[in-house]
Amino acid sequence: MDKQASILILGAGTFGLSTAYHLAKAGYTNVTVLEKSATFPPELSAGNDLNKIIRAEYEDPFYAELALEAMNAWKSPLFTPYYHETGYLLCNSAGAPEKSKISLQKSLDSIRQRPEFENKITPVNSRDDIRKVAPAFDGPMLWKGYFNSYAGYAHAADAMTAVYSACIALGVTIHLNSTVQNLTYSDSGDICTGAMTTKGTHYTASTTILTLGASLASILPQIKRQIIAKGSPVAHIQLTPREAAQLRGIPVTYARDLGFFFEPDVRTQQLKLCPANAGYTHYHHHHATSSGLLSLPPSDNSFVAARDEAAIRRLLRETLPELAERPLVGRRVCWCADTADSEYVIDFVPGKKGLVVVTGDSAHAFKMLPTLGAWVREVLERGRQDRERWRWKEGSDAAGVDISWRVGKTTDLQEVRDEIRRDEDAVEAKL
Repeated sequence: MDKQASILILGAGTFGLSTAYHLAKAGYTNVTVLEKSATFPPELSAGNDLNKIIRAEYEDPFYAELALEAMNAWKSPLFTPYYHETGYLLCNSAGAPEKSKISLQKSLDSIRQRPEFENKITPVNSRDDIRKVAPAFDGPMLWKGYFNSYAGYAHAADAMTAVYSACIALGVTIHLNSTVQNLTYSDSGDICTGAMTTKGTHYTASTTILTLGASLASILPQIKRQIIAKGSPVAHIQLTPREAAQLRGIPVTYARDLGFFFEPDVRTQQLKLCPANAGYTHYHHHHATSSGLLSLPPSDNSFVAARDEAAIRRLLRETLPELAERPLVGRRVCWCADTADSEYVIDFVPGKKGLVVVTGDSAHAFKMLPTLGAWVREVLERGRQDRERWRWKEGSDAAGVDISWRVGKTTDLQEVRDEIRRDEDAVEAKL
């Protein structure tokens, strides 16, 4: 590719930002990013979060290898301030289903023979084993699994902001509050020429890259059911400074069948909790598809269903019972783009020259923030996707499969509309 050629990236989430950064670092001088959010990090980006797990465990060793490369990159100057190697406690509770146990075993198998994990993995078979790595936990925790000291988490929103600043310093143009209405094409219809915003501004480019996350299908309906928007619930507990200090340094703790949490955030002193959940869909009629149905994120995501709140409280009763009945604040649903096989899709759109799609984060992309943009650059420069697993998969149905590592059953938000709970202003006012 000509490094002076115009490149337009739609979406400034994890995929879009990493792509812009790696292109600019490689000497591309005409990179523009459009982001619909008026603020940064983008309001609906899955990366706009307190923290994300950084680990190499995967059922597929291919991704374990990529995760290790990313973990090394998290220790580079730009990213290291936001990476916290607190360790990773991965277990199943006494009542875990067989599916959860199989997934955990596959994850362990993907790393335990690797030299990077020599003397890093400790089996967990009893309550005393957990006390050795997390003495602050005083719940029953009849869990089995392991502790991996070579893992941790990243402060997600801060890392995104750092990459945003690096992109600006490298000459990338980023327009916030720029919602894309549609893509534009040549008269023949086979060449993408850019995008039109809802404000009527036409941005032209020789190459347009779609990194629109869970909203992709609204702009690219031909993706069809190759991806599906899925939401995962997130909530927080507000701690006192003393409580937060007592939990400082705890490992990322994940009971595969219950949920996970991190050490408290330093600035807000909030404890983030995520219940185990197969994900929510949000189907509604949309003019862009022949079937009229798409799963897309709703405009308001500040809620958690009652069933998820109950799951969070079960997790706390197992680990930190004194916090189990605390009010939940900062409730929201975090949306991602799932594929049928949890593989990414990084490829040229068939039949459309100059149009590239980068999607399928499948809830495991943020850890790759330091490296994934390089994969996109390689595809642009080669003019093709050489990795078959990341190619466009015509006819793939992400809605019709049972994802091996997701526990539970996918549910549409319509099914939990009577369970939706939001933060109470009175509760937050007291904190």
